[in-house]
Amino acid sequence: MNSDYTPEYESLKALLLEMASEHAVAPLLKLIVRQLAQRPHVALARIWLIRKGGCPCPNKEQICDGNEKCLHLMASQGNSLVDRDADWSRLDGDFSRFPLGHRKVGWIAANGKAVEVQDVKKESGWLARPDWAREEEILGFGGQPLIHKNEVLGVLAVFTRIQLTHEELVWMRMIANHAAASIVNAQAFEKIQRLQEQLALECSYLHDEVKEARAFGDIVGESDAMKNVMKQVDLVAPTDASVLILGESGTGKELVAREIHKRSLRSKYPLIKVNCASISRELYESEFFGHVKGAFSGAIKDRAGRFEAANDGTLFLDEVGEIPLDLQSKLLRVLQEGQYERVGEEVTRQVDVRIIAATNQNLKKAAERGRFRQDLYYRLNVFPIEVPPLKVRKVDIPLLAEHFLGLIKKRSNRKLPRLSAPNFRQLQNYDWPGNVRELQNVIERAVILIQGNSYHFELKDEERIPGYSGKRTIVPDTSSDEYEVLPESEMKQRERQNIIAALEKSDWKIYGNSGAADLLGLKPTTLSARMKKMNIKKSPT
Repeated sequence: MNSDYTPEYESLKALLLEMASEHAVAPLLKLIVRQLAQRPHVALARIWLIRKGGCPCPNKEQICDGNEKCLHLMASQGNSLVDRDADWSRLDGDFSRFPLGHRKVGWIAANGKAVEVQDVKKESGWLARPDWAREEEILGFGGQPLIHKNEVLGVLAVFTRIQLTHEELVWMRMIANHAAASIVNAQAFEKIQRLQEQLALECSYLHDEVKEARAFGDIVGESDAMKNVMKQVDLVAPTDASVLILGESGTGKELVAREIHKRSLRSKYPLIKVNCASISRELYESEFFGHVKGAFSGAIKDRAGRFEAANDGTLFLDEVGEIPLDLQSKLLRVLQEGQYERVGEEVTRQVDVRIIAATNQNLKKAAERGRFRQDLYYRLNVFPIEVPPLKVRKVDIPLLAEHFLGLIKKRSNRKLPRLSAPNFRQLQNYDWPGNVRELQNVIERAVILIQGNSYHFELKDEERIPGYSGKRTIVPDTSSDEYEVLPESEMKQRERQNIIAALEKSDWKIYGNSGAADLLGLKPTTLSARMKKMNIKKSPT
């Protein structure tokens, strides 16, 4: 080789070192083609990488149909002699995709072997555009497979304005080998970074959900209505079908979504919730798909969206009917194709998520009236589950009430009296417009307002009861439906039994906190007088 080329080979040595220090694929590929294209005799340098599926060639050639793998042009750099304004760094055009085995580039990828044309003028038959080669004074072509551990990753190709020498081809092979190793390393770095970002995202998103993840505790209920819901959960959970959970506010739709995820094949991956009603209209796209730094005012750094955080797991779209109509088409695209772009970025990203949506609206009517996309509605409504309101499953109210009371006891680490039969009857006689969420709130308020051994329930419809004074009332130990008439002797006997039960529960302690008088709501002196009158004494042990 002529000594005039020594500086050029020094630049190739520097390129080998620079490749090893680049930890992102796109900048790495641009670095390679840029450095190669800076050599005076190189007209064009390009790199294609093999990608799976969904990429028929732009010219719709028959050979592309059904092709599982395809070469994607990922980096390009060069200089035209004919058109000084030509941009050879563009990644679109007729040669942006190659099926494996098609033309020289596809043949290189399919066979894992280099193609070296020292003199294009003598071997122009393989050129797709011989006129272009003649006008640009192309004389040589070198195409090298990018191979790592016997796997072909793609193709590195250069068109030169000199006839390629043996030494030049040796350097090309060396660069291709180093490029393949550097691509694999960069992909590994990017994967690690994505996993770190996803973990940080999950922590960020899930931190706010921990408080409400068990808002209603586990699914509680033995009514026929709830048994039917759980049968449907068992049927759909192992599949990847989209689920639309219907029901009034506060019925526990989120609990059903979490149960589906827990029983699914994606359970080891995150369940990410999006409350579609709480997002401002301007931030919907960013919240779903993420954004890049500078995409809009306030975007001070790159940020991934909920879809990326839920990758391989489940995305729960709560109150899905609140999504703006103009965003629904983008949401539909992700659901159908698994592709999206961050706001302010042209890179298309792939995602694999299962969608569970919930709403208290009639989405079918909304779709018929043009307020919700029909195609999106049918995409979400693959398997509908309707969660019944509490008023039609009143048999579950005692179970739910005791469950919530148990959660409060555990959380506050305090002893609380049990709910009585009259308590349950009063709760079951109420229609619960706020459903399970309202029941939980009523139980929590009753614990705060507890006096002695009696719970106070603040129910909204009490204001409509004749004679209601607006004051909190102690629930009596009688039915709220009708009072049973008892003879005086039986009333006295019940009072005696009640006092003995309180004494035994307090280990015959009369005074102080948790004493029998405190449990009965009596003064200790009053209780002592009644015990004397009824001849109540502790039995000798």
